[in-house]
Amino acid sequence: MVTPSVGTVVLVRFPFSDLTASKLRPAVVLANAERGDWVLYQITSQSYADRNAIGISNADFVRGSLNKPSYARPAKLFTANNNIMMKSIGDLSTLKLKGIRVSVISIFK
Repeated sequence: MVTPSVGTVVLVRFPFSDLTASKLRPAVVLANAERGDWVLYQITSQSYADRNAIGISNADFVRGSLNKPSYARPAKLFTANNNIMMKSIGDLSTLKLKGIRVSVISIFK
């Protein structure tokens, strides 16, 4: 079990949108949803030509790193309990987290 905080990058089984399966992948913790639940944002190494994707490199971390340059995808949000978070990978800088939050808000405009 991981005890995350906002801006932490964790490894979690991220569900496919049709809920048929899941894939272990990194995710950014965006908000505390209370009672051990957290709002997460998918990170992938593929851009998928997503115009809203935010690049993440190791320079964006104040602690930890990813294996390769990756992308945070604002439309891939979900809520997960900290009990299913496998481990903490690191913490993003305040500036990178701010950019990710702006991208999430932009998909609702």
